[in-house]
Amino acid sequence: MTTNPAITKVSVISTGNVAIRPEHVRGTGSPMLWWLLTSRRWTAPRPINVYVIEHRDGLVLFDTGQDRRSVTDPHYFPGGIVGFFYRRLARFTIGAGDTLTAQLAALGYQASEVTTAVLSHLHQDHIGGIAELPNAEIVVSAIDWAEIDSRSALLNGVMADHVRLPGVNYRPVDIPESTDAAIAPFTDALDLRGDGSLLLLPTPGHSPGSMSLLVRAEGLPPLLLVGDLTYDVSLLAGEHVPGVGEKKGLLASTRAVTALRERYPDLVVLAAHDPAAAGLLAAAVASNGAQ
Repeated sequence: MTTNPAITKVSVISTGNVAIRPEHVRGTGSPMLWWLLTSRRWTAPRPINVYVIEHRDGLVLFDTGQDRRSVTDPHYFPGGIVGFFYRRLARFTIGAGDTLTAQLAALGYQASEVTTAVLSHLHQDHIGGIAELPNAEIVVSAIDWAEIDSRSALLNGVMADHVRLPGVNYRPVDIPESTDAAIAPFTDALDLRGDGSLLLLPTPGHSPGSMSLLVRAEGLPPLLLVGDLTYDVSLLAGEHVPGVGEKKGLLASTRAVTALRERYPDLVVLAAHDPAAAGLLAAAVASNGAQ
């Protein structure tokens, strides 16, 4: 019998590297403003991951990375005190070959082939490639979208002028209740393709509308793409949450992911800036080949 699997391949690319504060990776309990102003340390460079999914209905991305203009255009970031905080938060290294288009090409894809790009949230290092996707529908949380023009958006890391670009086809979504008992403890999910292979799950905390994507592909362990819910999946079990975001929400989402991992011990959790992510995905793919 010939089968036509919904998903044939899952890959990861990186649109450069970012160094952040250790307190960003693992919160210390100190207010963000305090450690942002006082921290003198940076982490080693971390990837800016974009996940690439070959689905029978078209190429799907989870996040779109960082825009190279952020390191070449002196006017990319806000000025004044807000710009000062942005500079204190992250340091980017993005080469000419690190653009989303170039990284997709290295895998044999054209950016024009992407039909859907899901944004885990609207921070700069997740929306940077949207202008490179002429044919893609950009799926974004309706909760985060509703806040894009709020007075606090810029301070919260959302630069609306780099998000609301002419010609970009956005689809703000609400995640409805789900009757899929297999995803418990999650009770809400959006079936992105209508075949159960790509489920959007609410994982608020880093932003109010942060979303994760559960990938269920034939022959692969389940994959959970979590954006910035964590920067190091080894921290999840100890409920060590990042220092950026709303702690109560981060803890609740972390506990939901941990419970899902207990339900599916082979679940692979892949984050946007976890240096281990590429290796974890490679191991998952290799385990499929070994079967």
